[in-house]
Amino acid sequence: MREEIIKAAKVLESGGIILYPTDTLWGIGCDATSVKSVQKVCKIKKRKKSMSFIVLLDQPEKLINYVKFIPDITWDLLSSVDTPLTVVYPNAKNLAKNVLASDGSVAIRIVKDLFCRRLINLFNKPIVSTSANFTSEPAPLIYNNITREIIDRVDLAVNVHRDRLHDIRPSTIIKVNEDGDYIVLR
Repeated sequence: MREEIIKAAKVLESGGIILYPTDTLWGIGCDATSVKSVQKVCKIKKRKKSMSFIVLLDQPEKLINYVKFIPDITWDLLSSVDTPLTVVYPNAKNLAKNVLASDGSVAIRIVKDLFCRRLINLFNKPIVSTSANFTSEPAPLIYNNITREIIDRVDLAVNVHRDRLHDIRPSTIIKVNEDGDYIVLR
């Protein structure tokens, strides 16, 4: 796994795109601070530029680098939920503009998957996570269901957990506001 993490981090550092396992589905990822890299992901997925992305971090403490305000309720949510949880925060900062929603918010998930945590830690920046499929097509549950066209368009298809099939569900998505109120979106 270590060699794949090092290879993936080098691809991300060079502005490249990876295909990698996450704590939910296989994802297409890039440096979440690079406008050019995010544009490449949009092109690969044939995705509208107006759609926002989920950003992955390895530790909750790093949220302060990418969100201007973190309501106290967020810390409780992050520490009490065992399943993948994506939180939409208002007023993002230090991220590529094309990662954000039109209102300046950003969806961030703190990953539990060991590969993802180690990769993000080594890369030392957040990464984009979007399902490894073309927009409007079903997301593949395992690596072998990813189309050859997607695989051929990325710079690296990580060779870790390709046969893994676990209880795959998309993350729960919660939106918080500066008052500490939240709503469950999914």
